[in-house]
Amino acid sequence: MTQHMHLNLFIHGRGHHEAAWRHPDASPLPLTDIRYYTDIARKAEAGLFDSIFLADSLGVGEDVANAPRTWLEPVTTLAALAGATSRIGLIATCSTTYTEPFNLARQFASIDHMSGGRVGWNIVTTWLATASGNYGGQGPLTHAERYERAEEYMRVVTGLWDSWSDDAVLDDRTGGHYARVDGLRLLNHAGRHYQVTGPLNMPRGPQGRPVFVQAGSSETGRRFAARHAEAVFTAQMEKATARDFYADLKRLVAEEGREPRQVLILPGLSPVIGSTEAEAHRIARELNDLSDPEVGRKRLSGRFGGHDFSHLPLDRTLSPEDFPDPGQVEAARSRAEVIVGLVRREKPTLRQLLGYMAGARGHFVTAGSPEQIADLMADWFRDGAADGFNLMPPVLPAMLEVFVAEVVPLLQRRGLFRTQYAGDTLRALYGLPRPNVRFQAGADERLKDSAST
Repeated sequence: MTQHMHLNLFIHGRGHHEAAWRHPDASPLPLTDIRYYTDIARKAEAGLFDSIFLADSLGVGEDVANAPRTWLEPVTTLAALAGATSRIGLIATCSTTYTEPFNLARQFASIDHMSGGRVGWNIVTTWLATASGNYGGQGPLTHAERYERAEEYMRVVTGLWDSWSDDAVLDDRTGGHYARVDGLRLLNHAGRHYQVTGPLNMPRGPQGRPVFVQAGSSETGRRFAARHAEAVFTAQMEKATARDFYADLKRLVAEEGREPRQVLILPGLSPVIGSTEAEAHRIARELNDLSDPEVGRKRLSGRFGGHDFSHLPLDRTLSPEDFPDPGQVEAARSRAEVIVGLVRREKPTLRQLLGYMAGARGHFVTAGSPEQIADLMADWFRDGAADGFNLMPPVLPAMLEVFVAEVVPLLQRRGLFRTQYAGDTLRALYGLPRPNVRFQAGADERLKDSAST
């Protein structure tokens, strides 16, 4: 376990509670105003967070009439945030299902250069049914197909980031030599899904390649994370399941021949914070009173690939039989497993389940004083449930401001969180090594000097 916990800020809408956009403490700025993101990023940097994270959606949600879930494209936004911040890591989501590998490799290498080595890539295999209609209209890929494509995708983008040696750029203005041609390699990848010649038309970034982040918790997703991820965002509704996930993933990482300490596990945490526990619960009630159960029902349907839950009464106790088998869900399978697990353990009504999910879509939701939140985080961290947290404030920026002002100092006094930044790259903040160039034997060759042919 690391000495200090790691903190990532997940910027989502005007906050992670589905009714946050209606709350008076939410930002008045439009979600298309870059000032909204730069202000929050700077607040997180002042709080010494390791990183910030932007999610993505490749289609308009069915709840668009009642929920503002349209925001700026995340990779473009990171480029702006690179110039507005100086130390904090910058992580964006980009899909292996609907993005060409060469384009993604260029974009993230560019931001790594622009930010001085602070970029991370949240790797997703897009399941959203409406997205397929925006990218060829051939229908959503199955869960297995998405991960098969993702494995090949990782070989391609890693090969592109490794297609320049670290010393390839000479920039010798006197001698007239910009780059060593023998420091560049062709990729010549010809696979089932991708044909990419390479090399990348950009030198290797300060970090070598982005930090790889992943959030799938299904069996397939865990195996993928064990092979590739360096940080894992996970949704866990209680400490016991978080501990089980933590132990299992670290075991899988070791089985893949990797060092478990170099894969950080950051469960989502969405705390409503008040000066007292009573005030925190009052704020939580305010948020829940602003939410619409029918919006929640639509969102629940989306988690299960469009399954119809309209026949379920709001105040009837639920059972696992009310849900499709998570193992057969082609959409967000890991989140479906979390939801059915909660239903099995706690037997909530549909109204209660929707109220819980309104808080943070299946992540851990709690309410309490700053001391209670710090106690909870310390307990999970010390008890093998987390290397840190993916903080998901219910309302932005208000709940982030309270967390930075009240909770961070408590963690620092307990020796659980940094008091200053140490290191200039996201890899340094996460305690990760810089990867060496790995030319793929048999698949690439030296780039021939066009001036001599």
